[in-house]
Amino acid sequence: MSPSRAGAVVTVGFHAAVLAALLSYAPARSALLTAAPIMVDWIAAPKQEATPEPPKPKPVAKRPPKPIEPPPVITAKPEAPTPSPIVAPVPPPAAEPVAIAPPPAPVVVTPPIFNAAYLDNPPPQYPTLSRRQREEGRVLLHVHVNAAGRADEVEVRSSSGYSRLDDTARETVRRWKFVPAKRGSEAVDGWVLIPISFKLEG
Repeated sequence: MSPSRAGAVVTVGFHAAVLAALLSYAPARSALLTAAPIMVDWIAAPKQEATPEPPKPKPVAKRPPKPIEPPPVITAKPEAPTPSPIVAPVPPPAAEPVAIAPPPAPVVVTPPIFNAAYLDNPPPQYPTLSRRQREEGRVLLHVHVNAAGRADEVEVRSSSGYSRLDDTARETVRRWKFVPAKRGSEAVDGWVLIPISFKLEG
């Protein structure tokens, strides 16, 4: 309640109380009624101005949202194909030289030896009949010598033209001693050609 309205109510109440007290007292009531008519002024309480309510906000009509336009599609113009650069072929890397081991030295094979002085091989004896008949000639023998230095086989490669001379030469060489063939330092079997000459003197 505002102060002005409260003051008006108090004033009205006070006057009403005084008036009631006077009317309850008889001599005073009669004196007042005869003296003058009762004039009662009703002091209306000042109207309290109603506080205007704030205007309600008008409902705003919602507008439908604008459709989102898709971004424009930018199409690039096709460019002319760029010719790819011609790349020269890269030569393969040069192969590293491979160290080639030298081939092993060939093993030297020496043929059997028959004419060494220390072997003490006697020459064949001239057959008596061939001497009388003046038979002469040269015999070439092909002899196989084993690793022990002995003649295993004796073949007539070239004849003297006389069988007695050929047989004498073959039998003599069969009893000879030989230095065997060697492969490096190892004694091996081998073949050797031995010429035997029969010649008369005088």
